[in-house]
This record gives sequence, C-alpha cells and structure tokens, in this order.
Amino acid sequence: MAEATRAKRGKGRPDDGLFDRELDHLSPEARWREWMHRVEATIFAASEPVTRETLARIVGKSCSIDLLIDDIREELRGRPYDLVAVAGGWKHLTRPVYADAIRNAFGTAVGGGGRAVDLAQPEVLVLMCIGYFQPITRTELSSFFGKEISRDLIGHLRGAGLIASGPRSPTPGAPYTYVTTKEFLLEFGLDTLRDLPDFEALEDAGLLSKEKLLAGDIMQALSEDEEEHA
Repeated sequence: MAEATRAKRGKGRPDDGLFDRELDHLSPEARWREWMHRVEATIFAASEPVTRETLARIVGKSCSIDLLIDDIREELRGRPYDLVAVAGGWKHLTRPVYADAIRNAFGTAVGGGGRAVDLAQPEVLVLMCIGYFQPITRTELSSFFGKEISRDLIGHLRGAGLIASGPRSPTPGAPYTYVTTKEFLLEFGLDTLRDLPDFEALEDAGLLSKEKLLAGDIMQALSEDEEEHA
C-alpha cells in the first residue's frame, strides 16, 4: 500500500514533505550558498520568468529572496549575462552589449540583449502609445496620430504577441480595445508597465527620435508605412 502511494506521488507533483527547504543541518554560509544555487538553477532551467512565489517553494522561510538575487547578480558581474527582473519574475538575459554578436550568430537576438521582433519605427511608436494609454481602440490610436492605423499594422503587433484584445470600449459600437501582453514586457525587458521608459530612454535605446517626432518625420514614416500596407 505504501509503495502504491509513493508511486502515485511520483506521477504528480513531488511530495513537499520530503524536500528540505530549511537546510538546518548546514552552517549558515553553506545554507545560503545552497539556496543561491537552487534559485539560480531554477531560473536557468525555466523558459519563462520565475516568480517570487515559485522561488519561495525551494528556500527556507527565513530566506530573503531579494538578498539572494542580489548576491547572485553580484557573482554574475562581469559575465555576459545577468539575472533580470522582468514580466513579474526573474530571468537570465544576455547583456545588451552582446546583442550584435548574438544576432549575427543566430539571425536574431535570442536569449535577451536586444529586440527579437523586427519592428519598424512607426510600429514601435504605435506600440508605445498602446503601452502608455491602454486599453485603447484603433480609432483612438488613429485620432492620436491624425492618420488611420491600419488593421495590418495592428495585426503585425498581435501576430508578434506584443498586444492582445482588451475589454470592449463603452463607446458606440463597443469596439475592442488593445492592451500589451506579458510578451511585451519580456521583449522590452520590463518588470511591470510602471517601468515604461520616458522619451529620453527610448531615444537612448535607438527606438525613437525626439527630434524626428517633433519635426513630424515619424508621422511621415507612419504614413509611408500605412501606404505600403494599403
């Protein structure tokens, strides 16, 4: 009977009672080091950002996850990758300085360090507006730019997984609104929407040019992009 119970447990989630989180038999230094290894290994093995709640399952109750992360990041200083808070969790990402090397090796900046989705500057501008003003309708976006935003442009952003349909607008016709997704946070290395950068940060990242925006050049590029999709 006991063997059948153990076999049943083995098919599902591991028995939490058999997993030693506290590690009381270790010295404080060894315990901390083991917790660091557990956290880093878990984040390294995950394909998605690992949440605080997930990490709490593998360390003791007295353990500060934030301090663990700080110590891990300190050890990664000088390495080509870092542990980054993104999309509500933590994830290993390569440092931006190596984006060109990764892009030349694989054709895309996989693993972090740069945008993997190919976006034209007008699309970045529309995406930024959705990020700041969501939920927002396509009509509202068009009014903002003084130019109709095509379904193709919206479709490209949806196809890239960067936006999704939000709640219906209370305006006549109840059109769908658009909101950003978890992929949007991952793509731009944001933990939450509160981390959205200002124009200067976007300009520094080469995503937008304040000079072109003020001169109307971006709006012209948006018009040209719309004509190509017409």
